[in-house]
Amino acid sequence: MDSTRFLINGLRIVLIDLLLAGDNALVIAMAVRQLPPRERRIGTVCGAAVAVLLRVALTVVAAQLLTIEYLKLAGGLFVLWIAWKVLGDVCEPEPDAPSSKRLVQAIWYIVVADLTMSVDNILAIAGAAGNHWGLILFGLGLSIPFVVFSSNLLAEIMNRYPITIYLGVAILGQVGAEMMLTDPAAVRMLHPSAALRWGVEAVAVAGLLIAGWLKAKR
Repeated sequence: MDSTRFLINGLRIVLIDLLLAGDNALVIAMAVRQLPPRERRIGTVCGAAVAVLLRVALTVVAAQLLTIEYLKLAGGLFVLWIAWKVLGDVCEPEPDAPSSKRLVQAIWYIVVADLTMSVDNILAIAGAAGNHWGLILFGLGLSIPFVVFSSNLLAEIMNRYPITIYLGVAILGQVGAEMMLTDPAAVRMLHPSAALRWGVEAVAVAGLLIAGWLKAKR
């Protein structure tokens, strides 16, 4: 690979990381939002770092992972569950769980959600890198500071302006429903059209927000 091509691929990877970091950063922000600032930073860095290390290990089989039935379905359900748990936390702003327990729990959420959401990201980076392992590792490593910075910023915004939590929950609802409908098993059995996907995503978003509003009223 000549130097010009190498540089162009590197720039493409930076842009891909910037574009694809949003969903992952939102999940991380939701998971660590209620932690104290110091534990929030630790949880974000540790969760993102572990997830990226696992991404490196999975890069070789990333294309095969996209064909495994029920993987994205389970990941979508997990993202919806995180959104629902966040709505529950809004109604209970002072958790009783010790900070250390919540930190470990947040790291676990981050790793599982990040891996199930990141197979497409891995493939995009591998494609942009032209299968050059140095560039692949550069792209996966670069995603850590992008995700850490943006997730901490999002968590701070949600703590300062709680109404934005509902926007984040709506986005997670859309992401979770989209993951479920693009699972190979769902595609094989339902052959979902664009209209069906939009409808299911709208129902997921509306259902989460209405359930959260009713729970908040109680």
